[in-house]
Formats: sequence, C-alpha cells, structure tokens
Amino acid sequence: MNNERTLNLLGALALSLVDGLNAATEGASGFGGEAPAALVTLGVEPGLSIKALGQILRLSHPGTVRLVDRLEKQGWVERRHGTDGRTLALFLTEAGTERRRLILAERRQPLQRAIAPLTAADREQLTTLLETMLTALTTDEQEAFAICRLCEEEVCPGDRCPVEQQYCRMVHP
Repeated sequence: MNNERTLNLLGALALSLVDGLNAATEGASGFGGEAPAALVTLGVEPGLSIKALGQILRLSHPGTVRLVDRLEKQGWVERRHGTDGRTLALFLTEAGTERRRLILAERRQPLQRAIAPLTAADREQLTTLLETMLTALTTDEQEAFAICRLCEEEVCPGDRCPVEQQYCRMVHP
C-alpha cells in the first residue's frame, strides 16, 4: 500500500470536511471562527470561565472576550458570577440553546454526504477506525476538549466517546 497516497487522500477528505463543517456551522450561527464551537461547548460545559473557554477554543484572552461579547449581544450567552467570586461563568440562554441545536443539525449535513455512499458494514468499520484514530490523537485534557468542541455529546456520551475514554485512562491509569 502507498502510505503517501493514503495520507494525501486523508488530507483531501479532512480539508473537504472542514470546509463543509465551517460553511454549515457558520451559516447556522451567522458567525465564523470559533463562535459555533463556543455555543456547542457551553451547551456541554455550562459555567465555563472565559479563560477555560479560550483554552478549549485555542483563542487568546482578548479574542475570547470579544467572542463572548458578540454572543452575549446576540442574546445567546450570559455572564454570571463564578463560584470563586472573582471569575465570570458563561451560560447559554434559551436562544443560545436553540442556536446550538441548529448548529449541530447543520453540522450533520456535510458529514452525512461524506458517509452516504458507504454500506452498513463500511460504516461500522469506519467507526472502529475513527475510534482508534481519535484515541491516538488524545494526548491531554486540553486536546480532548479541543477535539470534541463541536461534537454532539448527546449521540456520543462520555461512556462511549473514545476521546473521553482515553483521557480517563490517562488521568486514572
């Protein structure tokens, strides 16, 4: 087997999927960049601080503050006092929760197109391969959060998520 060709095909597929995901999630949120991922992440992790959200999204602190300001202006996110009294905790509003649902629904479309030609057996095999690859890519907590920042936790809960399972094995060997 030609490993270079496999890598090239994987790169082309990844780029095509990223382009499709970006177009779908940006269309659903009306914002580019990490805005869709911020809404998805806050739906799974309500009460995150601006610092924690920025780390997950790999944004600078000022960039995260500007993003939260935009999301708050849309009525999708609200700031509340954090548990220690010094930080602010971020939560989705009802409108933010609805926008999150729309983003995730639109996110499925390019992914559905990519797997549509596969048989049921192909899909099972792909699932196994993806679980193996995601496990290998999970190197620490930050990477785990970053990998899953646009995931539907409802369809891949922690007890079935290869990323979360790998992270747990790392923390509790």
